[in-house]
Amino acid sequence: MQVIYITRKKIGKVLLIFCLVLISVTYSINFRDSSIAVFLNTQRELPIYCVERDDKKISISFDAAWGTEYTDEILQILEERNIKCTFFLVGFWVDNHPDKVQLIAEKGHEIGNHSTNHPHMSKLGKEQIIKEIETTQKKIEELAGDKAVKLFRPPYGDYNNTLINTCREMGFYPIQWDVDSLDWKELGVDHMYRQVTEKVKPGSIVLFHNNAKYITQALPTILDKLLSEGYEFVPISELIYKDSYHIDHTGMQKKTDQ
Repeated sequence: MQVIYITRKKIGKVLLIFCLVLISVTYSINFRDSSIAVFLNTQRELPIYCVERDDKKISISFDAAWGTEYTDEILQILEERNIKCTFFLVGFWVDNHPDKVQLIAEKGHEIGNHSTNHPHMSKLGKEQIIKEIETTQKKIEELAGDKAVKLFRPPYGDYNNTLINTCREMGFYPIQWDVDSLDWKELGVDHMYRQVTEKVKPGSIVLFHNNAKYITQALPTILDKLLSEGYEFVPISELIYKDSYHIDHTGMQKKTDQ
């Protein structure tokens, strides 16, 4: 009978190889599963970027956090074309300009929630998120009445699953955009015009800012171009579906067949 002697050194090598193989297999399985999940977008909750529609309805929106220099003129431009839209207001802007909040509502525009302090919402816990939303909602409801709607747009377009799920639990629709005017970059009227008119489609949500440098120069030409193409402007709460819907991997809200 042959006796095989295994030294401690050999045992150590065998154990080391076994551990490395085990780690490699585990990593490969986890990587594969996470890669598939990301590809299928099964892990990330999304806000509404745009809406699938058979008509040519679209929405334009204005985020207001700093300044009011162009707000009155924006309202005049919209009124001249009988266009109603959605303004997303930050809490400290509401505190500083309650008269503008009331004016926006009086002109027939709806007012959405843009947080209280304009933070990166993905960095907040659930209780902080609730406070950011509830504090501003109370303020705009007091000033705007039924024009205060339960739409929430996260500052910087920054969100995560906690934010999206918390919004939904609170009865809010989290809103993003699919057409960015990039007005905040101050690249000029022509750039804003192309940025919007070349990218808009039925069901689009367009992002502007109330205090962007070229907004009052670019807005009339953009609106007139889109009107000439047969687009109809409605506030976001009238564009989106309130029930029986799902959101695909691009952020498009779609009606779910009954």
